[in-house]
Amino acid sequence: MAVACKKALNSITPFVPARSIESIKRKYGLPSVTKLAGNENNYGVSPAVRPAVLAALDAITRYPDAQGTQLREALSRHLGVAEEELVLANGSFELLMLTAQAFLEEGTEALVPYPSFGWYKIVTAAANAVPVGVPLVNHAINFEAVREHITDKTQVLWLCNPNNPTGTYFTAAALDSFLHTVPPRVLVVLDEAYIDFAASDAPRATEFIRRQPNVLALRTFSKVYGLASLRVGYALGPAGIIGALAKIRQPPAPNSVAQAAALAALDDRDFYRYVVAENERGRQQYYAALKKLGVSYIPTQGNFIMLDTGQDGNAAVEAFLRVGILVRSGGEFGMPSWVRITVGTEQENRNVLEVLAEIMEQKG
Repeated sequence: MAVACKKALNSITPFVPARSIESIKRKYGLPSVTKLAGNENNYGVSPAVRPAVLAALDAITRYPDAQGTQLREALSRHLGVAEEELVLANGSFELLMLTAQAFLEEGTEALVPYPSFGWYKIVTAAANAVPVGVPLVNHAINFEAVREHITDKTQVLWLCNPNNPTGTYFTAAALDSFLHTVPPRVLVVLDEAYIDFAASDAPRATEFIRRQPNVLALRTFSKVYGLASLRVGYALGPAGIIGALAKIRQPPAPNSVAQAAALAALDDRDFYRYVVAENERGRQQYYAALKKLGVSYIPTQGNFIMLDTGQDGNAAVEAFLRVGILVRSGGEFGMPSWVRITVGTEQENRNVLEVLAEIMEQKG
C-alpha cells in the first residue's frame, strides 16, 4: 500500500502564487519584466534596511532570538499594546496556518468571504475543518451575509480588510456593530495586510483587541515596508489567543536578518509616509485614466486595483506579458473579465495604461 497523505489534503487545490519574473523572461524571451501581480512594494525599502541587513549577517551562524525581543518591544511601543499581545511569525501565510491549527477542530467550520485571499480555504481544510463561502456583495464583505452563515459549527471568521483582490473595505463603526452579534466563542480574524493604505475610518486592531476578547489581527512587513522576500509578520490580540499561537509557532522565526530589517523599516516613518503617499498618487492616476478610457474598476483601499477589461481576462494578461508587464487574471477569483494590477511607480502605471488603451481599442 502506498503512503497516503491525510484525507483533508485531497480536497485542497494548491495555492497559485504570482508567476516569477525569471519564468516570464524565459518564456517570452524578454530582457526585463515589470511585475505588478503580487501586490508588492515597487517603491523599494527604507534606506535604513540595507545597513541593518548587512550588520545582521555577522550573526548568521547563530539561531535568531526566538522571541524577537527587540522587534516585539518596538512593535509594542509603536502600537501601544503589551508584548504578550504580540507574536511574530514568517509572514501572513504562517500566521494563518497557525491560527487554523490552534482554533479549528475537525468538522468545525470557518467562514470565508469570496472572492478573497485563497490561503484561508487551504488552512481551514488542512485543519480538517470546513471552509464555508460567503459571497461578497458589490465586491465587498457584507456583514449581514456573514452573520447569516454563522452556525453552531462556526469557529473562525476570516475577514480580509481591505479585501484582496477587490480592494474594498469595511469601517470601524461597521465592524464594531457586527462584533456585537458574533458569538463570543467565534474567533474573528482581521487580516490587515493592506491596512496601511486604507482610509482613516477603517478599523485598526488596537481599537478592538482589548474590548473584544475574540478578535485577532494579522499584519505583515511585506507590503508598505517592502520586505516581502524576508517573510516577517505578526499577530496582535488578547494575550490568551496570542499565547495559543505562540505554543505552536516555529521558535526561531523570523530569522535574524528579517528581524533586523523589520526593526529598521519600522523606525523609518518618513519612508512609510512616502510609500503611502505614492500609492495614493498612483491610485488617483489610475482612476483618472480609467475614467477617460471608459474602463470599469473598483475603487481600492489597497496597493492594487481591479479593473474590468470587458473580455477574457486571461487574454488581457497575455497581451501585457508580451510587452513585459506581469499582471494577474481575475479568473482565479471568479471574475473572468477582470485583471488585478499592483499600483506601481508613476512610469510603471503609465506603461500599464498605455497597453490597456491598446487592448481596449482592439476590443472595440
